Amino acid sequence: MKIPVQIARFLVGSLFIFSGLVKAIDPLGLSYKMQEFFEVWSGDGYFPSMMNYLHGQSLWFSIMMIVLEIVLGVALLIGWRKNIVLTLLLLLTLFFTFLTSFVLFTGKIRACGCFGDCIPLTPVQTFTKDIILTLLILVLLFNKKWIQPLFKGKLGGVLVFISVMLSTFLQFYVLKHLSIKDCLPYKKGNNILELRKMPAGAIPDKYDYSFVYEKDGAKKDFTTDNLPDSSWKFLERKQILVSKGVNNIPAINDFSLTDSSGVNLTEEILGQNGEYYLFFVQNLNDGIGRWSGTFSELYQKAKQQKRPIYIITSDWEQVNSFFNTRNTYNIPVLICDATAIKTAARANPTLFVMKGPVVQDKYSWADIDKAIK
Repeated sequence: MKIPVQIARFLVGSLFIFSGLVKAIDPLGLSYKMQEFFEVWSGDGYFPSMMNYLHGQSLWFSIMMIVLEIVLGVALLIGWRKNIVLTLLLLLTLFFTFLTSFVLFTGKIRACGCFGDCIPLTPVQTFTKDIILTLLILVLLFNKKWIQPLFKGKLGGVLVFISVMLSTFLQFYVLKHLSIKDCLPYKKGNNILELRKMPAGAIPDKYDYSFVYEKDGAKKDFTTDNLPDSSWKFLERKQILVSKGVNNIPAINDFSLTDSSGVNLTEEILGQNGEYYLFFVQNLNDGIGRWSGTFSELYQKAKQQKRPIYIITSDWEQVNSFFNTRNTYNIPVLICDATAIKTAARANPTLFVMKGPVVQDKYSWADIDKAIK
């Protein structure tokens, strides 16, 4: 039994480290996914006050979960504090299994984000993974006598502490400077207009319809091939999903740019020739002073090079007031869906250097100076 236990130990530990690192390069992605769960549970009436509080703390919750994943994986591999580590691994895996089963069996959330955006898995795949992990951890728990520490003395604890510090540092670094590995559809080199199109070979969802009519106080459903005569009163139409489509969601399906009047300018702006800047501002709550100076320098450079700058936000009034009333930049402020901005711009704000519809480069607010050089 010793060899199977060591294999299980290696598989579980390595998978937890890998899973944590994949999410650590984009902790906001996990944060947004957890917000989905909290919103659904709150809407369903499950402890709404608590869910709303956790929604507001989702980033910290995600950071701690990611650190815990990596640290437990490291601790298992080196055999440090095996009793508490195995117990925590089981509890964490059961929690993940609960999340993936909720995704799979309710359909209220599309994916659990277990491996972030870099390795998308279907709900069936993630649920199966968690079941296998649970079984492997149970094997380790019942055979923990074969798990011996690799290092004597305090070295194991030192390695665990280092893993805590490094996994925390990595997350705060990417929160400030953007991910070191961009797996999002808005990554450098991608054509936004092309990715807004339906994928090749897409099969649309197939729907059927029924119509509800009423006569003499009785309601009845009719199909399109069997509609009643004029003595019946029409009440409503029902849409019924007959078969789910395949590959029918564009990689970018919620990105559009409109002016304050609601005019869609997406094709016009992204289809232009030459280079220009898209400056994504989710809101103005995150320390304007830390980036306003470098933005002013960017604005001056853009004027010299005759490159347009477009401010992209979901909060038009506040952001437009800052750029064009409190300051006199006189640059277009466009409206975009808040979720699309969160996907495109993981830092607030984020600068896109564009050439036509292609992303040439991306910079967080902390690195705007690199675009000025």
